[in-house]
Amino acid sequence: MHLFWHRRDLRVPDNRGLAAATADDTTLPVYIVDHDMLARLGRRQRAFIIDGVRALKARYRELGSDLLIREGTPATTLPSVAERYDADTVYYNHHYRPARRHRHQQADEQLPTASVIDLTLVDPATLAPSYPNHSQFHNDWEAEPKPTPATVQTDALAAIDDATTIDDIPISDEATVDDEAPDSGAVNIDRPPAGYAAARDRYDTFLADGIETYNDTRDDMQAAVERPVGAVSRLSPYLAAGMIGIREVWADATERYNAAEGNAARKIDKYRYELSWREQNYHLLHYNPTLLTENYKSLPNRIAWENDPDEIAAWKAGETGYPLVDAGMRQLNQEGYIHNRPRQNVASFCTKHLLIDWRIGARYFAEQLLDHDPANNYANWQWIASTGTDSVDVRIFDPVAQLSKYDANADYVAEYVPELRGVASDAIVEWPTLSAATRERLAPDYSEPIVDRDEAYERAQRVFETALGKR
Repeated sequence: MHLFWHRRDLRVPDNRGLAAATADDTTLPVYIVDHDMLARLGRRQRAFIIDGVRALKARYRELGSDLLIREGTPATTLPSVAERYDADTVYYNHHYRPARRHRHQQADEQLPTASVIDLTLVDPATLAPSYPNHSQFHNDWEAEPKPTPATVQTDALAAIDDATTIDDIPISDEATVDDEAPDSGAVNIDRPPAGYAAARDRYDTFLADGIETYNDTRDDMQAAVERPVGAVSRLSPYLAAGMIGIREVWADATERYNAAEGNAARKIDKYRYELSWREQNYHLLHYNPTLLTENYKSLPNRIAWENDPDEIAAWKAGETGYPLVDAGMRQLNQEGYIHNRPRQNVASFCTKHLLIDWRIGARYFAEQLLDHDPANNYANWQWIASTGTDSVDVRIFDPVAQLSKYDANADYVAEYVPELRGVASDAIVEWPTLSAATRERLAPDYSEPIVDRDEAYERAQRVFETALGKR
């Protein structure tokens, strides 16, 4: 018999490690409640993960098997389970976060194991260690073969009846205070249904009503309000938790791409291209395990972060006086999700206009996001902060110009900033540039801009050029 150790891969279909185990022998699925690892998740995502474990256990029972749930550290718990069930090998899917790597390395030292690449379409180790930009990464990555969805032999799953559930084990509500852990204190939210079936249903909705127009709607904030699943896929919470496999996502998108022609194919291919950014982020974390805590790019001088406590608090609360930024942060706080366009803008405003260290912003995202993925979150924050892989030395998003381009009618802003409902869209777009008297007359309950648009932009330019040694 084999054991399969579930972690952030809470599904049966397209699970490469589980497929490898069941291809060879009867396999018992195991999930270990590792309190230290759970404490590194924000409360919201932790609850979503636990929902996913419940859904996975129910699915195994439907298949005539069960998910063995045990509490402890993997290095001590797995050997005892292997001895109890006379298992000869523990299979698991390879992970990239340093804390997870450390755990599977400890397991490797204790008993026979087999590691499988599952989180990515292409094994990062098959590519060059670094690339100057995403285009060059994409060229090499695109040339690599993409495996088809993995087939699990469900008739090889062990037929046991384990009464232990995730609810039998108390899960702390606290977070570990260290460089990788989020702050505690996240506000609870309504969570989407967890598990593979829910992920598959969401993806089917997008395939039927979104992927063929994805290139047109992905940055359309009106569409994001009117069709949250359709304008984009909203699969990110499920991919981050491993509730759907990346090969399955790629295969279905590729099937639609191959069947389309001309402009329709180009729009579908944009979705496939965006998946390559996720692949590069895992590639970065594979080769740079300090990505979560240290600048990826070596700078000749330190960045003069301001880290003003009042400005940090205003940014977190969505009370900066910049409508697009505030709408994005309020969506994050209310839903545990933020659309990609405002996600970029709130991060740029944080690191550039406010000169808040990217680590502070990234940790707040880790606390609040249902879709928090260490590779994506920290690599993307570093890209925005000009400490990562962006080929532009100092990129600064102008939140006024961005609002004008992507939400000119202020549909997205009005959805999340009720103080501005009823204000003319052109005034909302230009809000930080209006006079204080005009702002007071139009929306007396809305925040005043906490920094001057032009002065903050110019200050950021100076600070980052100094850090780069250009001044």
